[in-house]
Amino acid sequence: MKPREVFITAAIVLILLIAGISTFWKPILWSLLFFLPIIMVGIFDMIQKKHTIKNNFPVIGHFRYLLEAFRPEIQQYFVETDIEGTPVNRMFRSLIYSRAKNQNDTTPFGTKSNVYKVGYECMTHSMYPKKQDELDQNPRIMIGGKDCKQPYNSSILNISAMSFGALSQNAVLALNKGAKLGGFAHNTGEGGISPYHLEGRGDLIWQVGTGYFGCRTADGNFCKDTFKKNVLQENVKMIEIKLSQGAKPGHGGILPAAKNTEEIAKIRDVKPFTDVHSPPYHNAFNDAEGLMYFVQQLRELSNGKPVGFKLCVGSKEEFFEVCEAMQKTKTSPDFITIDGGEGGTGAAPVEFSNSLGLPLREGLSFVVDTLKKYSLKNEIKVIASGKVFSSFHMIRLMALGADGINSARGMMMAIGCIQALQCNTNKCPVGVATQNKSLMKGLDVNEKYIRVANYHKNIIHSFVEMLAAAGLTASNEIQRKHILHRTGANKLVSYQELYAETV
Repeated sequence: MKPREVFITAAIVLILLIAGISTFWKPILWSLLFFLPIIMVGIFDMIQKKHTIKNNFPVIGHFRYLLEAFRPEIQQYFVETDIEGTPVNRMFRSLIYSRAKNQNDTTPFGTKSNVYKVGYECMTHSMYPKKQDELDQNPRIMIGGKDCKQPYNSSILNISAMSFGALSQNAVLALNKGAKLGGFAHNTGEGGISPYHLEGRGDLIWQVGTGYFGCRTADGNFCKDTFKKNVLQENVKMIEIKLSQGAKPGHGGILPAAKNTEEIAKIRDVKPFTDVHSPPYHNAFNDAEGLMYFVQQLRELSNGKPVGFKLCVGSKEEFFEVCEAMQKTKTSPDFITIDGGEGGTGAAPVEFSNSLGLPLREGLSFVVDTLKKYSLKNEIKVIASGKVFSSFHMIRLMALGADGINSARGMMMAIGCIQALQCNTNKCPVGVATQNKSLMKGLDVNEKYIRVANYHKNIIHSFVEMLAAAGLTASNEIQRKHILHRTGANKLVSYQELYAETV
């Protein structure tokens, strides 16, 4: 018999049986409170045409959708190994949690990585490591070129761009207070400067995106008056023009009317309860020279604060044009942030997230080598952003030429993100990536901001330890020869060979 026929037969037999028994034992009728809803669900399943599984397998077909709903949790808790999970494996999630809580972060019984597998990477150490007290325990970099009047003494590790709106107010406040406590900077993301970015009094990198949120006219163009009003706040230390982001380069965004509350609308200079579009392009400029003039304009409006731009590298020819424009206009950014195609975001089309933009290491090495070719690297600090969870991740990016590092997902996990993969649904169970007030209540700011500072402190401590082990005394001494990459069963090559300067 087919499942539909089995269900119909069983339902009829059950009802007849209950009816028969009820003639001499009335209490059996109470069982209908349990069985009738199930029978009704089955009947509805056979009538509806939307789901074939439910139509062909009444009632029991629901279990397929129930198991599918729990699939991410089942995968994460019971199936994946410590080193195979994605986007962030359990080994690194556990490392972040341990360091954020100031717990033991050592590992027993040796590495779980297959050191003979193609892709394995390691750092060369020295027979003559440096003494720990010979190194700066809080390494920093000065960001600001020849035209900058207010250079910023930045930590080598800061919080990458995440907007209020994408993150909850409690998450933003915890990150910012953690940045203040730990002495590092917090990138606002393109959603503008919210009260929660200011309440914590942490240093801010104000990101100006294509929507010009916080500095826009009514028709969505750049507004220098509101920009100047916001940028002169003491907390704002640097300005970052967002050209593109790793998860969806060349793609705009939309803030749905349902999420565009009066509070968010006020911060972004838009009308509340309306759909707000961020175009994939800037209205303030449309070529390389225009970008340089915009950099100079923002620098002047901010009274000489560092101004830079962020991009995921795509067309190499276009970046050559940017470097040529720097030389022609005699204007250059104070920093460039390189995002990788593997970058994370709350929501992005699969094709853009998976198949657009250079991965971080290729993009970073290209930009650094190009800046050197045009004799621009000494003026410009390069910051790398994308999948940074450990000090080794920092070091291998610095080996490719990064001066500083930004981390988003690492910092999110420091405040309690469990990689529930609900960022785009407003249902984040730990209150990090949601505007649902009942969910964000669970994120205790006074508890979590300390964890942000702890994570930063402990990853920097590990970074300094690795420098000492390699016989180095400062981050700018890290070179491509210090990182080895396995390309075959019996072949390790250095980044110097793997990312040879070909510009």
